[in-house]
Amino acid sequence: MCVPRAARIAALFVIAALTCAAPVSAHDIPRDVTVQAFAKPEGRTFNLLIRVPLKAIMDIEFPRKERDYVDLERVDQSLRDAAMVWLARKINLYEDDALLPAPSIRSTRMSLESDQSFGSYEQALAHVTGPALTNDTSIFWEQGLLDVLFEYPIRSDRSHFAVHLAFERLGIRVVTALRFMPPDGPDGAGVVRAYELEGDAGLVQLDPRWGQAALRFINLGFFHILDGADHLLFLFCLVIPFRRIWTLVPIVTAFTAAHSITLIAAAYNYAPGALWFPPLIETLIAASIVYMALENIAVATPRRRWIITFLFGLVHGFGFSFGLQHTLQFAGSHLLTSLLSFNIGVELGQLLVLVLMVPALDLLFSRAVAERMGTIILSALVAHTAWHWMIDRFGVLRQFPWPEVTAADVASGIRWVMALIAVTGLAWLLSRLARPFIERWLQPAARN
Repeated sequence: MCVPRAARIAALFVIAALTCAAPVSAHDIPRDVTVQAFAKPEGRTFNLLIRVPLKAIMDIEFPRKERDYVDLERVDQSLRDAAMVWLARKINLYEDDALLPAPSIRSTRMSLESDQSFGSYEQALAHVTGPALTNDTSIFWEQGLLDVLFEYPIRSDRSHFAVHLAFERLGIRVVTALRFMPPDGPDGAGVVRAYELEGDAGLVQLDPRWGQAALRFINLGFFHILDGADHLLFLFCLVIPFRRIWTLVPIVTAFTAAHSITLIAAAYNYAPGALWFPPLIETLIAASIVYMALENIAVATPRRRWIITFLFGLVHGFGFSFGLQHTLQFAGSHLLTSLLSFNIGVELGQLLVLVLMVPALDLLFSRAVAERMGTIILSALVAHTAWHWMIDRFGVLRQFPWPEVTAADVASGIRWVMALIAVTGLAWLLSRLARPFIERWLQPAARN
């Protein structure tokens, strides 16, 4: 097919016009961006120091000199524009739950990527308020760092502060390393609280009250149990043969007590920190589900299940601790309160699961299949799923070399075994003492 010459010329003009009109992106969105920040209330001023790579800043023109180097003598206004558009407008700071007005920009600096002044608050403050780079330094804007000192007027440095940093558009993956320094000590030097926030982490209480920490961790515990497929299957195996509240109470209580012990121990760094430990625990969690399911198949009414549930609960507690490793940064000075609150949230989640599971199983066994046959079928399905989990997780565990056992490791293991025996004995003793009271309390329910 022959295209007329006039049509070809017109098409070329259209292509050229579109090419000239198309906006040209200054640079691609960076994949990984790390933002460093210091937050320190001092008197009636809240200082917020922020460092962000300039490669994450878009749509801001930086003055150039020869060979496209940044003209450092004329760059101050561009840095302020970048700080206002890409940082100040993305920050919400609260004092005692009241949103503070927009900050003022006290100082901006363009720094080299090799600059190490953000190693501490004092060094960073001295750098940002100190002499700026001169034109003797040759630097491309994409190779520089933007350092900013924001100032917020506050009523008191003893107030409770919260911050929302919405920096997620700076890159594909954005991590903000925030260090908050409350004036807790007599000399004004409190304990530094470090936060590692991914993307938009929402509102973060920098110095949470115990109630705020408790509410946050109750919520975390509640949804953690609902999101964990392995923990849900473990509960399912517990419920299948015992669908009466008076038989489930000691079993669930044993599981709660056990995972609380190891969760708290792990949070206080009494758990192994080796790389092989998490895959070992994940493998044992899958094995615990397999055991429970097989016991349901082999034994019509398992006896003293609370003992094996207590032992497996110790393993599941370490599993809970892995999910809390990144979240404990939000506990502030209320670590134990947060851990206990997380356990409360887990128990509330378990209670919801039991409330839904027990009637569903009763309905299934009364309408669709005989109880014993249904128990075997459901347990076999659970065992099949958990077996594959166990094999896959064991394959991950095998990739780690066997640890070298030292005398200190043996001594630590002996202490753990002795503590386990003592705790198990105490749990057994408490169960024997509490059994008459529990039976008396549950007698009306049993008659109904």
